[in-house]
Amino acid sequence: MTGRVVVIGVGNPFRRDDGAGPAVVEALGGRVPEDTLLTVSDGEPGRMLGLWDGQDGVIVVETVHAHPGNPGRLHTLDAEQTARCATGPASSHGLGLGETVALAAALDRMPRALVVHAVEGADFGLGPGLSPPVRAALPELVHRVATAVRETRRRLSSRTG
Repeated sequence: MTGRVVVIGVGNPFRRDDGAGPAVVEALGGRVPEDTLLTVSDGEPGRMLGLWDGQDGVIVVETVHAHPGNPGRLHTLDAEQTARCATGPASSHGLGLGETVALAAALDRMPRALVVHAVEGADFGLGPGLSPPVRAALPELVHRVATAVRETRRRLSSRTG
């Protein structure tokens, strides 16, 4: 393990609110320790597992669909809560983040610490730009993720020290 924390912004900036994860990663530059790995992903399970492979701490930032939804509302989930969000048994296709976490656990590929920060989206249509409620939530989401990086590093160092 590296002791390093990776932040993965999941989403597509050309699907409106789905771009919140990548937008948070972009905004984190200079706000987190230099050795924090900031990256984006389309959320495909194999790529997600590859990004957190060998990392001690993983923070995922994602936009979620909620029914009924409250666009802009923020959520924080640990690994167990995220795995419980799996909508069905793990398979080799069509996996969401909950299934990805469950698959990682089954394959013994979980990081020592994993947290998910999510924002409820309103518009997932084609094109760039966040909806007003998601754009308004972005500063608080960036703050929460930056804080989570520092807290995760502190917890990891206290476990090894």
